[in-house]
Amino acid sequence: MTGQARSPRRPIAPGRWFACLLAVVALVAAVLVPTGAATAAPAAPISRAASDPVTGIKPMTLAGFDPGNLISDAVFTNKSTMTEAQIQSFFNGKVTTCRGGTDEKGRPIVCLKDFKITSVNRPADSYCQGYTGAANETAARIIYKVAQSCGINPQVLIVMLQKEQGLITNTWPSAWRYDMALGQGCPDDAPCDPAFVGFFHQIYGAARQMQIYMEGRYFTWFAPGKTWNIRYSPNVACGSSPVYIANKATSAMYYYTPYQPNAAALAAGHGEAPCGAYGNRNFYNYFTDWFGSTRAEDPFGNIELIEARPGEFVVSGWVADTSTASPISVHVYVGPKAGAFPADVDRPDVAAAYPGTGLKHGFSAKIPAFGPGQFNACVYAINAGPGANALLGCKMLNAISGPPAGRLDSVVGVAGAVEFSGWAIDPDTVASIPVHVYVDGQSWALPANKARPDLAAHFPIFGTAHGFAGKLEAAPGPHNVCVYGINVGAGGHALLGCQQVTVPGSSDLGRPPFGNFEALSVSGNVATASGWAIDPDTSASVAIHLYVGAGSAAYAADKERPDVAAFYPGFGTRHGFVEPLTLPTGTTNVCAYAINTGRGGHTFLGCRIATVKAPSVDRGLKPFGNFEAVVPTTGGAIVAGWTIDPDTAGPISVHIYVDAASAAYLADDPRADVAAFYPGAGSNHGFGETVAMAPGAHRVCVYAINNGSGGHSFLGCRDVTVP
Repeated sequence: MTGQARSPRRPIAPGRWFACLLAVVALVAAVLVPTGAATAAPAAPISRAASDPVTGIKPMTLAGFDPGNLISDAVFTNKSTMTEAQIQSFFNGKVTTCRGGTDEKGRPIVCLKDFKITSVNRPADSYCQGYTGAANETAARIIYKVAQSCGINPQVLIVMLQKEQGLITNTWPSAWRYDMALGQGCPDDAPCDPAFVGFFHQIYGAARQMQIYMEGRYFTWFAPGKTWNIRYSPNVACGSSPVYIANKATSAMYYYTPYQPNAAALAAGHGEAPCGAYGNRNFYNYFTDWFGSTRAEDPFGNIELIEARPGEFVVSGWVADTSTASPISVHVYVGPKAGAFPADVDRPDVAAAYPGTGLKHGFSAKIPAFGPGQFNACVYAINAGPGANALLGCKMLNAISGPPAGRLDSVVGVAGAVEFSGWAIDPDTVASIPVHVYVDGQSWALPANKARPDLAAHFPIFGTAHGFAGKLEAAPGPHNVCVYGINVGAGGHALLGCQQVTVPGSSDLGRPPFGNFEALSVSGNVATASGWAIDPDTSASVAIHLYVGAGSAAYAADKERPDVAAFYPGFGTRHGFVEPLTLPTGTTNVCAYAINTGRGGHTFLGCRIATVKAPSVDRGLKPFGNFEAVVPTTGGAIVAGWTIDPDTAGPISVHIYVDAASAAYLADDPRADVAAFYPGAGSNHGFGETVAMAPGAHRVCVYAINNGSGGHSFLGCRDVTVP
């Protein structure tokens, strides 16, 4: 070293950062404690005196030193401040005569202005543009080439060489100083990583590491836009104070050296003081001595949010310019699009950190998306006084934009029509979009706004209201059905799918129906008969007759049976029956017939035997229960609840009224929760029935039907709107 105090910590090499993380976290827990208020000193002019005639060092008051804004992002990343020739001339001016000779290990002494080394190739990545190695490159050439590749101000690298190893002014530097020139990959408590030993590896590795620090992806302890308690020294007893980190460059400097100078260290200029830490102070001293302001009065700020959302790119944060108390503006560039936005939102935290700049510093900007792909989003603070505009940062974003996506799930031919369903989403909006359905050459428009909960797992930010379903008239015969998602943003309309379908003919060939009487379950004195039936001359639902002994009643086989539709395509899905039947005590024969819709005979589906035990004593008590919900669905609504007749443990009937029409159902679904409250009443007392309803508003009322003597019970009414 050449009299300057040394940085207490050096950065961890990228290849070793995870291995060292556990040790670092212990330090971070003590040093980096976010606090609520922002406290940063306002920028002020630097007071300087003439250089000392013996040491050449300029005494100073460091009045312009701001621990929260050590150097602006614009200055830190300005790679065009010096040419290779200017860097070499600077080195020549700092050491006019090198002492030469050999060091303590007998190695030749070479000053920085005369130093040469063979560099090596480095591949390009997201942090640097790579490096083409060459033999006998000068230090000036390496610094210049690395600055251009990694986008770091060469003056920053020069100052770091001085504060770390004093190489700029040292007239008798040992070889080890070049091997660990910037301390990159050389922790204080461990040997240097071999991958970073050597002057070239130190310069390239440190410059690349600064870009990693500024990215904020792996290192978030000194994140800009927040206040952190930063210690004055590795010694915890020396204390700390809150510092508002204004920008990414300052954040990177604290990752490199995680301490701030205390008042005594600032007062000491280039000297030492009790509890002092000098790395960031010395960086500021040398930079302002040699190159001027670390901020150059450029605007500064922080990007707090930068992300892609459906149909847009969103950016927010704050900016300030010390030359004005008025709001300034930001320019946002995303691919080929750009926009100017005022930073005029109140930000008391920023105003407290930078007195004199006013209260209005916040901004929130949206740039409309323009199609799919990856785009570079950059934000600039627009200068209001001396200096230049400042790049706050850039980020590659994958646009959420483009033509619609979706699928035509099913198309079924039914009597005189086609039924279809599917889903559609446009990435430019979370709202439902329209779809156009084409049957041959004729089209219809309808919204894709039906609930599709299955989409939530695949498209979590878009919600679930993106399904469509409908029925369109079509003549008997084959048809081509196609559905298009209609674009609402960037891109064009999208074909969601086409399917061929045959609408069955309406002529009656006199063929008999067919089907299956599948099951007869008995609970108490109520039996539930279930099965299905199809008339091959129509896709419409058919009637069935159920016989209990000698008596019979007619029912419609119109309940959903997709399993039957899969075996008999072209007839639709509404061919099932599930009907409750009241049985007499004893053994009864229950038989089912499928009723022909036109010419031809009916079809016997079979008989089943049921046995009903003698009922318990009828005390004439009324049933009770709860009409819990009515939920709209395609073609009707689901009506749910439960009911119990105290005179029997078996299930009882409920009558469900839709406006003026009614139908009977059996409340025989398992309800363990009801059984737990009414022990001894059995568990099969629930009902959840899909009741067909026309589109529109309806009033649904439910009655519990007494199992014996006594009156029926009104369970309530609810209103529902069927889509």
